[in-house]
Amino acid sequence: MGTPAQDLPRFGAATGIGSLPGQNAREAVKAAVGSLEDFPFLPELPARGPGADMIGRTAGMLVELYARVEPSGWRLGDRPGRDTKRARSWLGEDLDALEEFTQGYQGPLKVQAVGPWTLAAALELRGGEAVLSDAGACRDLAASLAEGLRQHLAEVARRVPGARLVLQLDEPSLTAVLRGQIRSASGYRTHRAVDRQVVEAALRDVAGVHGTGPVVVHSCAPDVPFALLRRAGVAGVSFDFSLLTERDDEVLGEAVEGGTRLFAGVVPGTDGPLSDPAGSVMGVRTLWRRLGLSPELLAEAVTVTPACGLAGASPEYARRALAHCVRAARSLADDPE
Repeated sequence: MGTPAQDLPRFGAATGIGSLPGQNAREAVKAAVGSLEDFPFLPELPARGPGADMIGRTAGMLVELYARVEPSGWRLGDRPGRDTKRARSWLGEDLDALEEFTQGYQGPLKVQAVGPWTLAAALELRGGEAVLSDAGACRDLAASLAEGLRQHLAEVARRVPGARLVLQLDEPSLTAVLRGQIRSASGYRTHRAVDRQVVEAALRDVAGVHGTGPVVVHSCAPDVPFALLRRAGVAGVSFDFSLLTERDDEVLGEAVEGGTRLFAGVVPGTDGPLSDPAGSVMGVRTLWRRLGLSPELLAEAVTVTPACGLAGASPEYARRALAHCVRAARSLADDPE
C-alpha cells in the first residue's frame, strides 16, 4: 500500500502524465528528465504503434498471460507472440534511455502502467468479450498485473538505484466500470457494474506490490471516485482539473486533510496557447479558498501536471507544456496566497 502523500515531493512539484509525442525513446526521456529535474517520469510513445500504446505496453508486462492485436483490439492468447515481444522490446529501449539520462539521479521518479479495471475493460478474452465479463478472469488478470509490476519496479530500481519510485496506475475507465457503462463486444448491451468493494480490493492488491512506495491513480475522465481510491490506500490521485465540479468539493477537502496528494492536471494536453504560470493554477487557488484550506498546504498537497498525456501534441508544445508545469508549480510554492 502507498505511503502518505507527504512522502511525495513537496515544494514546487510538477511531473508529466505518461505519453509524449514522437517515436524516439532517447529524445522523449531526455525531454522528461531535462524538463522535470525534480520529478521526472518514464515516457510512453504510442506513436510507435501497437505495443507502445498504454494497453499494449502494460499487456507486455503481464506474467503468464499474453496478448496479441486483433482487429477489435488486444486479445489474450496462449503464448507470447510478435506483439508481446514488440511491446517488451520497446519497453527495454525506454529503460535503456532512462538509465542513460538518469545517471547519478536521486529523487522521485514516476513510472506508469494501466490499472486492473481499465485493463479488464480493454483486453478481450479468447472469445472476443472483455475480461471484465468474467469475475474469475478479472482476478487472474489483476494477479498477473501485480506480479508484472513487481518485476518492472525491481528492474527500474536496478537501473536507477537513487530513485524513489512512484507507481502510477492509469484508470480512465474506472468510473465506467463502476457504473456499468462498458459496452459488450456486440455494442448492444453493457457489462454489469462491478461491486465497489471488489474494485477497491483489486486496486489495493495491485498497489500493494509497491510495498511502502507511493502509488498514484490517474484518470482524465469525469467523476473520478476519489473516496474509493482513498480507501484503496493510494497516496495520490491524478485528474483533469477542468472536469471538477463543486460536487467534488467535500471529497476533495477530505482527501487533502487525510494526506492524499492531488495531481492537478491544469495544463492542456494538446497544442494551444499557454497562460502565464500563475494563471494556470488560479483555479487551484480558488478551490483552496472555497474549501477553507490553509494556503500553506498548497505546495505540500498539489503536484502540477498536464490534463492528460501529451501524445497528441507536437514535440515542441509537449516540451513547453512540461516546462510550464514546473513554472506553475513554482508559483504555488512561492506565493501560496
